[in-house]
Amino acid sequence: MPFALDVVHRDEHIVVVDKPHFLATMPRGGHVVQTALARLRVQLGIPTLSAAHRLDRLTAGLLLFTVRPEERGAYQTLFRDRLVHKEYEAVAPHDPRVPLPRTVRSHIEKERGLIAAYEVEGAEPNSESRVELIEHRGALGRYRLTPHTGRTHQLRVHMNALGLPILGDPLYPVVTGPAEPDDFRRPLQLLARVLEFTDPVTGARHRFVSGRGAGRVVGVRGLGPVAGPPTGLSCRATR
Repeated sequence: MPFALDVVHRDEHIVVVDKPHFLATMPRGGHVVQTALARLRVQLGIPTLSAAHRLDRLTAGLLLFTVRPEERGAYQTLFRDRLVHKEYEAVAPHDPRVPLPRTVRSHIEKERGLIAAYEVEGAEPNSESRVELIEHRGALGRYRLTPHTGRTHQLRVHMNALGLPILGDPLYPVVTGPAEPDDFRRPLQLLARVLEFTDPVTGARHRFVSGRGAGRVVGVRGLGPVAGPPTGLSCRATR
């Protein structure tokens, strides 16, 4: 994995990093050594480091890790209780016939053994996302996505349901064959851009903003900040 894993913030309780596309959060399946968690434990010399949440391997952006095992539960509870404000940005087709902004609600299921999630029509909604168009040029738009729940592939499923599948998505609307392990040419154009929360241990108010990808989108000028292939670009943290 030739891409940098940038540390945005580090203190005695947490580490926040800006994960590149194609890097798994934690060891799983065929991804064991090349994961954000494994690399950070070595890079920072913190063997007790744990992930407070996760991002899909194909999604870039901000990840929160905990330093002390006894504090991990407090930070995980923030995500479970929806006390973390998260914003994503994505590049997808622009269709003026799709009314935006809007809130999308649906029932999403992800079965073991199936790589793609799906919506169950008529079932009680278990997922909610806010979709806003930031700008568009020609056939493509840049979107702000705010998830209010955390179902697997939720933003990708909801964008696809709107007829706006995220650029570079190998699962929605159609499952394509797996890329070669060293093929990084078409990253999923989805970035976890903002994490904001009150620290449950220190009481500090944190707001972290990714700077990854600032400048361009693959094949599209003027529609940053989601980019590819990823490089170790800077991030900023505000408190």
